Amino acid sequence: MTYLIASQILLWIAVLALGALAIALARQVGVLHERIAPAGALTLPSAVKAGDMAPDLMVTTLTGQQMQVGGVRQGRSQLVFFLAPDCPLCKSFLPVLRSAASSEKGWLDIALASDGDAAQHKAFIAAQNLESFPYVLSELLGRSFGVAKLPYAVLIDEGGKIASLGLVNTREHLESLFEAKERGVASIQQYLARR
Repeated sequence: MTYLIASQILLWIAVLALGALAIALARQVGVLHERIAPAGALTLPSAVKAGDMAPDLMVTTLTGQQMQVGGVRQGRSQLVFFLAPDCPLCKSFLPVLRSAASSEKGWLDIALASDGDAAQHKAFIAAQNLESFPYVLSELLGRSFGVAKLPYAVLIDEGGKIASLGLVNTREHLESLFEAKERGVASIQQYLARR
């Protein structure tokens, strides 16, 4: 009987010690989380940068409609998302883009852009259920914004200026473009460097 009581006491001491250790580890994770700055969209060297006037282009969507990219917009911003059917990151990012289109619809218009074979892109649109987005095939559009890697996004503000741009492959990257626009900086990295 004495051994049973002693083992129970030791067991409870071990449980309490493990509980204290779990709390200490949770605290350390919180401290590390505070020290790590948000990554944000990766800005690559390109022909255009945040603050520049966006190229004002009239393009035709795959459905034959005329669409303006850049230029002054009636109180709305425009996100041009560059993707490709053979880009696995682009495909995995599409649910995030759909979510952003829904949650930011009060101030943001989203257009998809690429280049290449129209038939391949039409099949991609159908397979990925992208009919709700304007979809443009234009090599000139990609070159005008200096797109070299995918997936890439350019956020153009209401006045036609590039608010922010960069590689985006997570929700955090996309939201960093919105946050940069709101704070009036080129990127989250620039904002953190100023602090």
